[in-house]
Formats: sequence, C-alpha cells, structure tokens
Amino acid sequence: MNSRASVFASIRRSLGVTGDEATRRFEVETRLKQAPPGIVPKRGQGDVTARLLTFRAEAERAQASVAEIAGWADAPAEIARFLRENNCPATLRMGEDQRLAGMPWSETSLEISYGASDGGDFNAVSAAFAGIAETGTVALVSGPDNPTTLNFLPDNHIVLLPREAIEADYESVFAKLRGAYGKGEAPRTLNFITGPSRSADIEQTLLLGAHGPRRLHIVVVG
Repeated sequence: MNSRASVFASIRRSLGVTGDEATRRFEVETRLKQAPPGIVPKRGQGDVTARLLTFRAEAERAQASVAEIAGWADAPAEIARFLRENNCPATLRMGEDQRLAGMPWSETSLEISYGASDGGDFNAVSAAFAGIAETGTVALVSGPDNPTTLNFLPDNHIVLLPREAIEADYESVFAKLRGAYGKGEAPRTLNFITGPSRSADIEQTLLLGAHGPRRLHIVVVG
C-alpha cells in the first residue's frame, strides 16, 4: 500500500465507511454536477472576432508576437518569414500532428525534424488545443502529436492556433477538454503558456528565455 492509499484508508476507518456506499457516491456526484460556476471576468467575452482582438492584445502585452493567416497551407511561409526576420536557423522540429505533416514544407528552405526535443533544437512548432482571450494564453496538450518538450526546450516556439479554438476564459477551455477527451481519457499534461519565458529574479531586471523559449510566435489560422 502506498502512502496515498494509507492516508485514505485511515480516513475511512475514522469515518466508519468503506468508500463504496452508493448513497455517499451519489451525493458526491450530485454535488460535482451542480457546483455553481465561479466568477468569470468579462474581458475575454464576445464573438470569435472580439475574442481574437482581445487575445491578440493580451498576447502581445505579454511580449508574444502574433500573426494571422488564411489557412494551414500558409503556415510554412509564415514560419519561414518569422525565423528569417529574427536571424534564426532555418530548422524546425515538430511532432506527429497530421495538420502539420500535411503542410507544404517543401516550398520553404526549412530543414524539418520530428519527435520530442532533446534540448538541442533552436526552433519548434506546435498546434494548440485552444487559446484563451482573457489572458492571451495558448493551451497545449501533451502526446506524440505535440510533445511537451517542444513547448519549453527550443529557443523559439511557434504555436499554430485555429481561430475558432480561441475561447473566452479558462473555464471554457476545461469544458472543451472534457468534451474532446471524455471522462478518464484526458491527456497527461495540459500546459498554459502566456508569452515567452521570463525572469526578474536578479536585481529585478527582466530576462527573456531564462527557463524556456525566448520567443513565442503565435500564428492564428483561419
């Protein structure tokens, strides 16, 4: 028995229950289903156009850069432009996401590699699960399609975000996650990323790229 199981067993003994009582389980499930929502800020609310405007303003305020393209096929040219204009190597690592695999990378001079990063990559691209207008945040789920290491190890992180996936607030993203994966099937990790990595621990001087990417470039698709 591990320590967690031991603690719960001790609590059940004190309460004189087993944890399998149908009445108690029903009460817990009812309370979870009927839990009142918390306070949700108005800042991110509105239709998709309003959410995009708020998302962009908040993301740029957090020192991310944002570009908009018409469709997924336009992503390679935009990514190549971003890397070129920032004097970055023409290399790019990505996961197994089929939306990325189907793009016309051959129309660029980018050298593409696949799989998780070992820390030696300058640039990586991921496809976001959702965006959050309220704070200009992107939400990324873990898995072979978009490995979590790509979010944190390369110097430059490029995130492709479908326009229709921009939600108003965090509560909406959690609801979207439950709807997409179902009970017990959620990805192991959900990362919320707002702007590039930063730290001001030393003499209150802001340093980008302290413990993650020094640049975050968000490409809104659609």
